This record gives sequence, C-alpha cells and structure tokens, in this order.
Amino acid sequence: MATQQQNGQVAPAKGKLGVMVVGLGAVATTMIAGVEAVRRGLAKPIGSLTQMGTIRLGKRTENQSPLIKDFVPLADLNDIVFTGWDIFEDNVYESAAHAEVLKPQILAQLKPYLETIKPMPAVFDQFYVKRLHGTHVKKGKNKRELADQVIADIREFRKKVDRVVMIWCGSTEIFMEPTAVHQSIEAFEKGLETSDAGIAPSQIYAYAALSEGVPFANGAPNLTVDIPALVELSKRNAAPICGKDFKTGQTFMKTVLAPAFKARMLGVNGWFSTNILGNRDGEVLDDPQSFKTKEESKLGSLEYIFQPELYPDLYKDIYHKIRINYYPPRGDEKEAWDNIDIFGWLGYPMQLKVNFLCRDSILAAPVALDLVLFLDLAKRAPQLASLGVQEWLSFYLKSPQTTDGLYPEHDLFIQSMKLKNTLRHVMGAELITHLGLEYYD
Repeated sequence: MATQQQNGQVAPAKGKLGVMVVGLGAVATTMIAGVEAVRRGLAKPIGSLTQMGTIRLGKRTENQSPLIKDFVPLADLNDIVFTGWDIFEDNVYESAAHAEVLKPQILAQLKPYLETIKPMPAVFDQFYVKRLHGTHVKKGKNKRELADQVIADIREFRKKVDRVVMIWCGSTEIFMEPTAVHQSIEAFEKGLETSDAGIAPSQIYAYAALSEGVPFANGAPNLTVDIPALVELSKRNAAPICGKDFKTGQTFMKTVLAPAFKARMLGVNGWFSTNILGNRDGEVLDDPQSFKTKEESKLGSLEYIFQPELYPDLYKDIYHKIRINYYPPRGDEKEAWDNIDIFGWLGYPMQLKVNFLCRDSILAAPVALDLVLFLDLAKRAPQLASLGVQEWLSFYLKSPQTTDGLYPEHDLFIQSMKLKNTLRHVMGAELITHLGLEYYD
C-alpha cells in the first residue's frame, strides 16, 4: 500500500482544521452536533464516506481494502474546530433546538459544547433571499467593505487553527446568471466597490475565502463560484472549489435510477418529481425566484445522464417536471414522490413510483463533513490544489462543476469511481479499472 511518506505528494494533516460555516441552520447544526456526538462516542458517523468507507487497492485477490481515512491523510474529527456566520444570533445549541432535526435527549448531552459556538454577524441582503429577515448582519458602505470584514474574520480565526475550509450551508438565493462583473477578477473587484447587483452574498463569502487561499464548498444551488472570476481566483491561490448543492434526497435517487435505465437501454417518457418540506429551506424555496435556482440545479442531472442526442429513440422526448411545496407540519422530514414512465421491448409502457420519506439535514450533514475533509485534503495535494475545480467531488453535488468544455458527469457510480481513483492517484496507488482480464491469464 502506498503511504503519504512514500508518495511525497500530500502534506500531512497536522494541527487543527478550522471549518467556517456560512449559515448555522438545520444542516450546519446537524453536522456540528453529529461530529461532536461521534467524537464523544455517542454515535457512529453513518453516511460519511470519509469516516466509514473503504477503498480497494490492487487486485481483488489481494484483499486490500483499508478505510479511506487510513489510506489518505484526512484531518481527524478530534482536530476540527467550528465557527461560522448567521443572520440570527442563536448559538448552535439554540439553532439546533429550533430546527428540531435532532432529538432533545442527544442535544442535551451536547449542549455545553454547542453553546460555545456563537455566530459572527453575516453578510445578508434580503434582495437575494426574499423570505428571510436577517437581524444579525454586517454593515458596510459597499460590498468591498463587507468582503473585507469576512476576510478579517478568516484572518482572526486563522490565529487559532492551522488550516481553514469554508462551506456554505445558507439558504438558496434568487436565480442569477453570469454578467460582465463575473468575467474576471478585476471586473469582480470593481463590482465590489460599486456594489454591483450581480454580486450576491454567497459570492462575497467565496471571494473572501478564495482571496485568502481557503477552499470553498457550496451546499446550495446559488451561482456563487460558477463564474470565470472566482474560478480564476481559485486557481491563482490554489484554493479548491467543487460545484454546488448537496446531493441528498430526490436527486440522489435520480442519479442512481437513471443510470440503471440507461445501462439496460430502457426508454423514459416522463419523470415527475414533487416534494413537501417544512424547514427554513422549504420556506425560502416558496419564493419563485429562489425556487428557480433550485429547479435549475435539480433538472440538469437527467439530461446529462440520458444523453438524448446519443439515444434519441429512448430519451429525446422525455418530460421532466419538478415541484417543491412548503408544508410547515413536516419540518425537516421531507417527503419526495417520483412517478417515472418508462418503456421497454417493442415500446411497451411501464411505471416506477418512488416515495422517499427522508430527513433532509440527516442526509446533508455527512455530505457537508466529507466535502470539508476532502477539500482540505485537496488543498494539501499540490496536483489537486492547482486545478481549482475538483471535479472528483461531483459525487456529493447536484450540480457538478467542470473545466470549460467538459459536460458534468452525474452518474453516481461513475462519480464514485472517479472519487476513489483520484484518491489512489494522489497517493501513488494503482488505479482500478474493473477490467479484470488479468485473473484469467
């Protein structure tokens, strides 16, 4: 087995990893509380590939399948230090209790720790999130001043830790498309000075992070780093980025089922998806402009998986419809329905119906944790950090980010293979192709 010492490519995870979370709501508090519960031996990190997943090395006959965290030098959970920003003053315990994701019994055991994490005032503008009314917010004469305040927060936190990663766990902003202000770092920085409307709060955070060489993950479908200026800044400062919008419930199931239909050459006429949820995310998405952002993120996966231009007889006329309905009684316990009209041999129709009663934040928390740990790894691996965009982390995201000219890969199983092969590559281990012919020589 290759080790980091043999390979010499990845710096060790020495010292404390500071995790700066934008938005200390349901997802963030579930992640933070969960990490503390695992650290104290109160729970297992179920759902986390970095903590529970294994990686095969060499041939199947060699029986080498170490835990991923034992193969690559990931930060240890005991070395993570959390901080963050929020538009409300509630500490992490108060926010978690309000979110009602975790049971009061577990929160009570974690209360002394969770109460110590208090949010810094956040960058907020209601123009970009219509349904929220922030009361704990930064003030500045322009967006440049707000970015500088976030940079100051990063620098102050850096005094207490050895490395920093930032992750957006905030709400979905209104739908935005790239404009002139997004085309270069210079244009973006000029836009900060003039408070250009094309620069949303999430982009202010991303700019601040990337300017400081801090990796940035985006758990919402906001435009954020999907612009030339911030991709350029990511490369310039070796600060990894990686697509957007945690792939948790309904889209997760789509990226499992759609590849199966395609693998068997089964056609699809229509795919109707609807959701009900009652948490803050549901309330924000009740606004049409925020829903448009989420809809674009959720719609993309099927088109790229099915490749209708290559398989017109099977997927050219697919009708894909998505609905999200705010329903307060459900809280964080989302229900997703999918009706899929498929057809098979000689065009005979069939149907598949999926009813997924999921827990949004329970699914998202380990995704957020894994992204933080893998982005920190990428920052310490020169061949990854210099790339900027980390396509190998598409596994976790509804909207994978790629380099110019590449279509995004949405097939969960291809994404999983790419992720693990990337880990093998940076550690100097042999890639796994699944060809398998050598067993018959």
